[in-house]
Amino acid sequence: MKLPQAQVAVLEAASADEQRTIDRIAEAADLKPEAATRAAFELDDAGLLEVTERTTSDVELTEEAERYVEAGLPELRLYEAAVDAGADEDPVQMGQVIGASGLAGDAVDIALSNYARKGYGEIDSGEISADPEADPDADEEATALDALAEGAGAYARETALEDLDNRGLIEQTETVVRSVTLTDDGVTELMAGIETAETVGQVTSEMLTSGEWESVEFAEYNVEADAERVVPGRKHALREMAERVTDALVGMGFQEMQGPHVDADFWINDCLFMPQDHPARNHWDRFALDTPESIDELPTGLADAVESAHREGVGPDGEGYHSPWDLDFAKALALRGHTTSLTARHLSGEAMGDLEPPQRFFSIEKAYRNDTLDATHLLEFFQIEGWVMAEDLSVRDLMGTFTEFYEQFGITDIEFKPHYNPYTEPSFELFGRHPETGEMIEIGNSGIFRPEMLDPLGVDCDVMAWGLALERLFMLATGAEDIRDVHGTLVDLEFLREEEVTY
Repeated sequence: MKLPQAQVAVLEAASADEQRTIDRIAEAADLKPEAATRAAFELDDAGLLEVTERTTSDVELTEEAERYVEAGLPELRLYEAAVDAGADEDPVQMGQVIGASGLAGDAVDIALSNYARKGYGEIDSGEISADPEADPDADEEATALDALAEGAGAYARETALEDLDNRGLIEQTETVVRSVTLTDDGVTELMAGIETAETVGQVTSEMLTSGEWESVEFAEYNVEADAERVVPGRKHALREMAERVTDALVGMGFQEMQGPHVDADFWINDCLFMPQDHPARNHWDRFALDTPESIDELPTGLADAVESAHREGVGPDGEGYHSPWDLDFAKALALRGHTTSLTARHLSGEAMGDLEPPQRFFSIEKAYRNDTLDATHLLEFFQIEGWVMAEDLSVRDLMGTFTEFYEQFGITDIEFKPHYNPYTEPSFELFGRHPETGEMIEIGNSGIFRPEMLDPLGVDCDVMAWGLALERLFMLATGAEDIRDVHGTLVDLEFLREEEVTY
């Protein structure tokens, strides 16, 4: 019998009396493991070897998990600090509890995202409460971490391991171990003697040029044999969705705008006719900067016009807010809570100079809000900002634009709900039906800009605008039920690797 050199080497390294792993066979035969594996499957098909497989699992703690083994899970440290501060009796300011817990940086976000999820208490309007009935000693994730650290991970509950895996605290690997044993036919052929056949694994340019390919013997390939899993790099699923949104809006005649993530409150809120004493502008809801604290200058004429609109209103029937308006507050710097600050910069002429109607602009950029973390909220998110400047725009134009946009993603079940915004009238919230849960979830906010916003910016025609959540669109298009699976500290890497965005 003639066999390729790799198969001969594997046969000679195998035994009829014991199972030998492919790695051991490869080392003895001086072959790469993948070459030995391929040869073993080919010999198995020929009945000369028997290949058996078993799966082994291994769990390792990440560096982050090892820190938690020493110091405790962030949510447990937060709970202990909350109880010490008396939050089990009355709500306590969250900043006080976070300071007492010693948590900092990402650990704060992690603690907040898991605190309510585990039932340790509630976080509302900057205050934290602690459930006196909660039992931190019964925390399954903490128990599983300790067990893994002590080498007793086999006793950890499967659900706890799954939660730790979702949090990126453990690395679970499953390895398929293949072993081979000589069959009776394999022993017989070895005893009879096996010759090495000269075979070729692939065609080369030299073979084609010389004509040698016509006389050589090619090795057979088992295309059904298992191959090593390769996880290639790919674009983040949200980035893919953002690019599809860009294609859709550019196809509808829009052009893209960009602007600063850190901006003056003047552009973020004041230009939007948002009163300075509005609850959304307090220090609990915005991310203000310490260094630098404020911008040096604002466009003088524009700042005066915006202040006048706030104090006195616009037009003969305008009244304004009759509330405090402070130039220093308008100059204060913060992370933008929405990308409508870009719209204000463009409409005022600050970004590109004066714009003549008709105009269509959009952006897909990050916004930052101090929201309570849940399945549909994170501290940062991508907003699809858009606006149209033209004469005689109506609500029908606004609704028609949304209908055309969402139909490009296969989303036809959308609803409009009247809403209040300081800067638009009329205003509408948009809702879309989740394909898995069937519930209507909020996907955006929209309206026609009010004269109190447009007049100070020097715009004398209609402007309809909207802010849509890219993550919510992603949920409707893919069926994802928890945005924390897509990005954030609890991101599901397998979801990102395998999810296909279809519409």
